[in-house]
Amino acid sequence: MYVKICRFLLCFSLGFFSSIPGISTAQEGGKTIVLVGARLIDGTGQAPMENSALVIKGEKLSAVGPAGSVKYPTDAEVIDCHGQTIIPGLISDHSHVGLVDGTSIKPENYNRQNILRQLRQYEAYGVTTVTALGLNGDLFYELRDEQHAAKSPGADLFGAFRGIGAPMGAPPAAMIVVGQDQLYRPETADEARKDVREIVTGHPDLLKIWVDDLLGSSPKMKPEIYQAVIDEAHRAGIRVASHIYYLEDAKAVLRAGVDIIAHGVRDQPVDAEFINEMKARSVWYIPTINLDECSYIFAEQPAWINDPFFQNALQPALKAQLSDPGYLEKMRKNPRVIIFKKAVATNQANVKALYDAGVKVAFGTDSGAIPIRIPGFAEHRELQLMVASGLTPLQAINCATNRAAALLGLTDRGTLVTGQLADFIILTANPVDDIANTEKIAAVWHRGKQVAGQVASFSQ
Repeated sequence: MYVKICRFLLCFSLGFFSSIPGISTAQEGGKTIVLVGARLIDGTGQAPMENSALVIKGEKLSAVGPAGSVKYPTDAEVIDCHGQTIIPGLISDHSHVGLVDGTSIKPENYNRQNILRQLRQYEAYGVTTVTALGLNGDLFYELRDEQHAAKSPGADLFGAFRGIGAPMGAPPAAMIVVGQDQLYRPETADEARKDVREIVTGHPDLLKIWVDDLLGSSPKMKPEIYQAVIDEAHRAGIRVASHIYYLEDAKAVLRAGVDIIAHGVRDQPVDAEFINEMKARSVWYIPTINLDECSYIFAEQPAWINDPFFQNALQPALKAQLSDPGYLEKMRKNPRVIIFKKAVATNQANVKALYDAGVKVAFGTDSGAIPIRIPGFAEHRELQLMVASGLTPLQAINCATNRAAALLGLTDRGTLVTGQLADFIILTANPVDDIANTEKIAAVWHRGKQVAGQVASFSQ
């Protein structure tokens, strides 16, 4: 059913979307807005509420409950949402901004124009909060503060500033080319402590380390270095997220005191020791299943490859690349495809085991790290991969909303209950029936305003 809003056209300077329905008259005048009749999935994991009412005053939900029992002013603007489903705005705990533009990865991409374009794309796809987990330049703090204050359209921004990598190791310098102000690669524990002390002066939301040998192709960060990083960060009250691949590395950083496992374990099944340690230490786990799947899935030409929801997320250069038979053939024949597919299957089995055991599972995709990890689209694909892992749609949505907010320590978003920010997605179909229905976006609301409609194409 059509969502009634008053006419407003928001035109971005970059021509990001062809048109975006905007703010209603009631919003402009500060009046109360009420959405009635929708099926409400509130993000808590509870069963949906049929025929709901959401009352919006300013940026927040002033009341939520069954339609007919929720009171609101007689002069409120009422929007009929019967036949639709509302879910909270998605929250990514592991993404990146400013690394990619088109098909390029270079330091020059870390600029205001490119980052704001990406944040608008995230928002238009219903990802209303994004965590840039490392590889950020000095511009990060300025943009973070601006997004917190809603000074520019786009997703709210949190992050880990630069991060600590390994000399000649992860993150791979040849694959992810960044500037000197975007990453530290300390060679000694003392250097690592100094780097951390420099990082924490800016009060990042998290700190990021990379502990991985990139499938045996490069040196791995030494234990004494990541131990020094974790200790120094904790001394400053900053939590640490670790990139890992192997189970043994995940166990090692756990013993060193890490707070967040920022990728799923992908080399072997997790064991009781790891599960028990994760629970005992109350450590968060972000599976990022899409991370490996995107390395081969486009070459397989799945049915959704031509869907507007996917195609509209592509910048022109990437769209051309993913339509190039030569590129797709190279992707198809990559000898590591068998490793990637095994990693996806292992990751899926592990997230199911961890979730069922009571480990704190959150949500992220590593979107924005390289061109084929596509902002906005990747998050909806991740939901599908989590459900394919054995989680229910409500459990997957809970990971991507309430739990994702909890990982960041945010208490003002992630659920659609009274007092929370009015960040939500209006869908034309029920994701409980099919998690892919999260792609059927009718509108995105952020901080009490409609900021996007059906995902449209963009040109730049």
